[in-house]
Amino acid sequence: MSVIIELKGMGKTFTTSNGSVTALDDINLQIEKGEIFGIIGLSGAGKSTLVRCINFLEEPTSGSVIFKGKNLGTLSQKDLRASRREMSMIFQQFNLLEQRNVLRNVTFPLELVKTDRKKAEEKAMQLLKIVGLDDRAKAYPSQLSGGQKQRVAIARALASDPEVILCDEATSALDPKTTKQILELLKKINKEMGVTVIVITHEMKVIEAICDKVAIIDSSHIAETGPVSQIFASPKTPIGRRLILGDDSRHDEIHEHLEGARKLRLVFEGSTYGEPIISALSKQCNASVNIVFANLNQVEGRTVGQMVIELPEDSIQQADIISFLKARAVKFEEVKS
Repeated sequence: MSVIIELKGMGKTFTTSNGSVTALDDINLQIEKGEIFGIIGLSGAGKSTLVRCINFLEEPTSGSVIFKGKNLGTLSQKDLRASRREMSMIFQQFNLLEQRNVLRNVTFPLELVKTDRKKAEEKAMQLLKIVGLDDRAKAYPSQLSGGQKQRVAIARALASDPEVILCDEATSALDPKTTKQILELLKKINKEMGVTVIVITHEMKVIEAICDKVAIIDSSHIAETGPVSQIFASPKTPIGRRLILGDDSRHDEIHEHLEGARKLRLVFEGSTYGEPIISALSKQCNASVNIVFANLNQVEGRTVGQMVIELPEDSIQQADIISFLKARAVKFEEVKS
């Protein structure tokens, strides 16, 4: 795949009455055409500013945004508007026009570029069929559920034939069942239409469900980035471990509780999916192990994550367990108490 969006040393500083505030600092990312790329971080980390800089709704104060080989910061206003039409956006609160029915909401971007009304309506109906709402074309936003409103927003985003869809917390206002349906729809659009999808979220379950790659943003910087399975299996940074493995205080309590006991952290990267490793280990080594902590996720049909186990006191059994793990190619490291 080729790179469709590249951020090089990008930064954004806001000037306020209390002085300058750095929202983004030295952001470097490459997003490939046709992938679903997730950007995750805690509230205030800079996620929403980042997505708005990608399509120049916010102009970066440093660095550059390269879209399809063009530096957006060097384009004329006319060319910039043309590039923006290739990057549609979906918001948390849907942003539908309440005075327009569903059909007219979807045709709105087409009206802005003076598309023939009949052609615009035909296209809008095709898009509403894709999102499963062709039977609600004459309904108004006030008559729709949250999930239906987001489907209309997705259809509207597709009206301009974008190469990229930017989703800014697009499922945060939805219940879990509806969130799953919207994510499945985005995945379908990505697969069948080849649209690159960039997902901004604070929820790991969204990343787990839909994304190919993920970047973790923390305090205006990119903390780490890589394939979802790799990041989930072995987060390298404190913020990565916090988002994926849970509250750090839990790990402190575990270590305090097991002070003096020998512990191993097992890392699962999908290769052992479906194998009852701990059960097989206990039988083959004739040893019982205590599972202290586990955070395992299903990513693309594979099990990824980490597990901390306490080894028995017997040194021979410990050696047998370590030999077993090596023979099964299970990655592990010793956890210091």
